[in-house]
Amino acid sequence: MTIPVQHQYADDLRHCYGCGKNNQAGLQIKTHWDGREGKATFVPRPEHIAVPGYVYGGLLASLVDCHGVATAAASVAPPGQAIPRFVTASLHVDFLRPTPLGPELELRAWIKEQRGKKIVVQVEISTLDQVRVQGEVVAAPMPKTMGEEPKPAPTK
Repeated sequence: MTIPVQHQYADDLRHCYGCGKNNQAGLQIKTHWDGREGKATFVPRPEHIAVPGYVYGGLLASLVDCHGVATAAASVAPPGQAIPRFVTASLHVDFLRPTPLGPELELRAWIKEQRGKKIVVQVEISTLDQVRVQGEVVAAPMPKTMGEEPKPAPTK
């Protein structure tokens, strides 16, 4: 299997709660790019519950987000070079039917279009042979200022 997209980001940019290799408390989403499509699997844990038997929608939105952004980044990376870090410019999620808690989720993503530097990605989450969630992510290259230390808020 290929190295996950998120493991190919620069080491100091691998802290994302959803997909960061350096965030042991995070979800550890791992996207694999085959040149046409991003693919991943994820098994929700018991604490990802909404109501008994079903996955929390916020978790599903996080999966759409991180998988979509990673797919965008992988789609523009020259072969054999580091994958650039992208961030979310826009996120839209449609919950088509309840997602059961327990079975493995299958994530698929593909590029819909490129608008300048921004990339529009379509994402689907399926389980038990049914698409449960559809989403669209607009991903943009990470601003250079995000790689800098945040400045303290001014005091009054």
